[in-house]
Amino acid sequence: MSTAVLIVDDDPVQRRLLAHSVERLGYRPLAAANVREALFHLATADGDAVSLVILDCAAPADGGTAALARLRGEERAIPVIVQAGQGEMDAVGEAMRAGAVDFVVKPVTTERLQVSIENALRLGALEGELQRIKRAAAGTLTFDDIVIRSPAMERVIGLARRAAASQIPVLIEGEPGVGKELVARAIHGSSERKARPFRVVNCATVPAALLDAVLFGHDKGAAGGAGDRLAGKFRDADKGTLFLGEVGILPPATQARLVRVLETGEIEPLGARRPLPVDVRLVSATTRSLIDLVKEGRFREDLYYRLNVFPIRMPPLRERREDIADLVRHFAARFAAEEGKAFVRGVSAEALELLERHDWPGNVRQLENTVFRAVVLAESAWLTPAEFPQVVHHVEGPASLVGAPGWNPVPDAGPGVAFDEAGEVRPLAEVEARMIRLAIARYDGRMTEVARKLGIGRSTLYRKLKELGLEAGVTEDIAAA
Repeated sequence: MSTAVLIVDDDPVQRRLLAHSVERLGYRPLAAANVREALFHLATADGDAVSLVILDCAAPADGGTAALARLRGEERAIPVIVQAGQGEMDAVGEAMRAGAVDFVVKPVTTERLQVSIENALRLGALEGELQRIKRAAAGTLTFDDIVIRSPAMERVIGLARRAAASQIPVLIEGEPGVGKELVARAIHGSSERKARPFRVVNCATVPAALLDAVLFGHDKGAAGGAGDRLAGKFRDADKGTLFLGEVGILPPATQARLVRVLETGEIEPLGARRPLPVDVRLVSATTRSLIDLVKEGRFREDLYYRLNVFPIRMPPLRERREDIADLVRHFAARFAAEEGKAFVRGVSAEALELLERHDWPGNVRQLENTVFRAVVLAESAWLTPAEFPQVVHHVEGPASLVGAPGWNPVPDAGPGVAFDEAGEVRPLAEVEARMIRLAIARYDGRMTEVARKLGIGRSTLYRKLKELGLEAGVTEDIAAA
């Protein structure tokens, strides 16, 4: 499902014109005659896809800054572009102070609208990332912070929402890197314990000899001569949630102590004189099949049945490809902000198509690291397949564009775009010039289409034509066509 842009304008002609321009730019337009209709759209299933609102300053029923406040007051702070007539600049100033991210003046050209939409979406993504980071630091992530679009993940979130409404123990199963801890945090952040601590223990990273002390604590001097008292994660998480990652590798002795805690609601720190009561919601996760470990005699059956009360299976990324595009945009916005690459505006359609075709054996974690690397390498506004060479190699094979001599999209293009006759890499300016020529030939000189496919604006395309000395030749080619 493509990104939706909600247009709020009482003039049906303006709505149609804007909708046509929005559609030409590759977005899905939704229309509303007033703010009441707009809020209805946002409350329906379509509302989840709305990433931007274009609001007429004079929208009836609730115009100007009041309308903006209502739209910005939703849980999802959707970026708003205001549209105004020539004599409405005072209203524009008010709207910008009230939180609008940009404005356009009627009649707006498609090129100006494209720049405004792209900037607004980028700012909206950055704002969303900042809010998500703050909530993560405060331990109050919710299900709205999880990027999903696929039916497989919608089922997961549906189950997790039900679990969050109770105190039932949850077991999250899935391959490494699928986001099990993120779902656990959302369960905590959506439960009645959300104001209490959320603690994490990855059992795979703690030496077996220290696991008991880390989980249950110890009194002064009780653990190998340690001088200080250690509360332990169960006490740290009292009244809150404890997330145990890789619970399948717990040593037998620790499994037995965990059964005791789940039975009695008490922990016995090493060296303590008496048990201590704890009130902890337990969410566990595993990459292994616990039932198989039970059959092999490596996991206690009674512990399995206490942990596996409410199982949730997280699908690997290859089973939820519909989420890849949104995840890529999400990561690109975050890393562009963190790495000071404000010029990175997004990901090209070709790159998204490439990434959606990859199987991602490392799941979301691998995708995240891949986008991180691409943003670090980026030197232009759009991430293209060139920033994802490993993915190109895996998806397209060794004869792909990046790193392979002989790639040739058209019969008369010579030995290749990236390599010369001797197999040497061409200078970057020459590669860029060749790609522009190929795009112009491929799209019959339709410069708006050429710019869109190359992931740049028309003004940037014409500037590059001039810089690379292609202007005259291209004009002749178009005239000949």
